[in-house]
Amino acid sequence: MKHSSGVFTSPYNSIRKINFPEKIVVYDSTLRDGEQMPGIAYSLEQKLEIARKLDEIGVHQIEAGFPPVGEGERKAIRAIAREGLNADILCLSRINKEDIAQAAECEADMAMLFIASSDLHLKCKLNMTQEQVLAKSLDCIDYANDHGVKVSFSTEDSTRTEESFLRRLYRETSKAKVGRVGLTDTVGCASPDAIAHLVKIIKEEAHGLPVSVHCHNDFGLALANAIAGLEAGAPLQEMAVATTVGGFGERSGNVSLEQFVGAMKFIYSRDIGIKTEGLADLCRLVSKYSKVPIHPNAPLVGENAFRHESGIHAAAVLKNPATYEPIAPELVGNSRRLMLGKHSGSAVVKAMLAENGLCATEAQLQKIIGAVKTAGEKGTVQREQFVKIAKGIIDGPGN
Repeated sequence: MKHSSGVFTSPYNSIRKINFPEKIVVYDSTLRDGEQMPGIAYSLEQKLEIARKLDEIGVHQIEAGFPPVGEGERKAIRAIAREGLNADILCLSRINKEDIAQAAECEADMAMLFIASSDLHLKCKLNMTQEQVLAKSLDCIDYANDHGVKVSFSTEDSTRTEESFLRRLYRETSKAKVGRVGLTDTVGCASPDAIAHLVKIIKEEAHGLPVSVHCHNDFGLALANAIAGLEAGAPLQEMAVATTVGGFGERSGNVSLEQFVGAMKFIYSRDIGIKTEGLADLCRLVSKYSKVPIHPNAPLVGENAFRHESGIHAAAVLKNPATYEPIAPELVGNSRRLMLGKHSGSAVVKAMLAENGLCATEAQLQKIIGAVKTAGEKGTVQREQFVKIAKGIIDGPGN
């Protein structure tokens, strides 16, 4: 448990040495996969502001959009690409030449080529054979290279794809000129062990190329799966993880950017170069423009993440915040809040009295605590309400 750094995580986290790839790249898909969350649509200016904020905290790559969506989407990708950000700007492309040509027009640093690989998708969506998928993938990679477009190659629905076909796809595409190869747990149905197994397969077939993992959160395993994939990727030089702010995305969403960066830094002691102090502000910005509130209990960035009402907890936090906080809230741009309600005890009430310049006798204190608990039956007691209760008792008849 570390104290001087404001990190108070478990000493058992280091009981087993975990090796990760030397370089861990975050490619954030808030502006693409995150915007595919039903009901979300960002304006050009909103996309630019989100991209700037992602870049400001040090996100390595920004997936700015999917060009085939329309001219507005292409205009936004171009605008972000021309913004002069430190982050690489990526866009998504299907395995077809029109998409690749649009990616080139958008001036993205890399086009992320993908195609479904599971028998289910081949039969029900693409109406293609495995041979046709492989041939089209290689042809489009060649086309992209011939037109000066840097590409990565990923399979869709990787976690439900026949292993022999996956091996063949990664083996053959890695021989072509691609920047990295990746797997996608498209419906979030894989376990951490399954993801680790698939990453090892890619390592065997891709001969040192960077590998990416794109995990969905349908069973709440996206973060655990991403970390399992990274561990399985060692000793690769480089791996990439897809994230979105707030875990936004289709169905149950994706790996949460703030949770991934926070877990890597504070649980696994791996600083990947992203400024955690800016995470809460980034989440608030995306929440504002998406009109999707941050869940109060959202890890690290939610209002309740460092908020204490229970008398036992709050009393201990007043003595030493580490008792009920794994990290100092400032490390992720959040703040500590001691709340009043039906669970509040004397320590917090005393602290609130002092904070508001009020003095009470022991008898008055007990009356104030009782009144706060009664008022708290209807919810949180706000500062103004508390001051009114306390003054009423302190200045009341006979006092």
